[in-house]
Amino acid sequence: MPRRLISSNSSFEEAIGYSRAVIDGNWLFLSGTTGFNYQIMTISENIIEQTEQCFTNMESVLIEAGFSWHDVVRVRYILPNRDDFEPCWPTIKKYLGSVKPASTMIVAGLADLRMKIEIELTAYRSS
Repeated sequence: MPRRLISSNSSFEEAIGYSRAVIDGNWLFLSGTTGFNYQIMTISENIIEQTEQCFTNMESVLIEAGFSWHDVVRVRYILPNRDDFEPCWPTIKKYLGSVKPASTMIVAGLADLRMKIEIELTAYRSS
């Protein structure tokens, strides 16, 4: 299977020069995804709403790529404020609670000060 690129058409992808996701064989590498609604390029000020939007954004890529949440093997959560992580747990559990991928949470600044969370994931589809 040839390498395939997926774009969300966000202005960030065009400005920086990256793909929302790369599919290579049975692997899906999904770039860090934030709580922006890419259709209208708005973002909530609420961490829980941003987290839900991240998962909505990632789910649309998984579906387009022919993957599911059960294919997710690795997740990285990046938050500027460590205190914002625990309020996200119920949303994370809603999507990944039964999957239990390997995961890491990193505290770091994000590209836009409005962003409160960025989530990156890797998925593998068994043959």
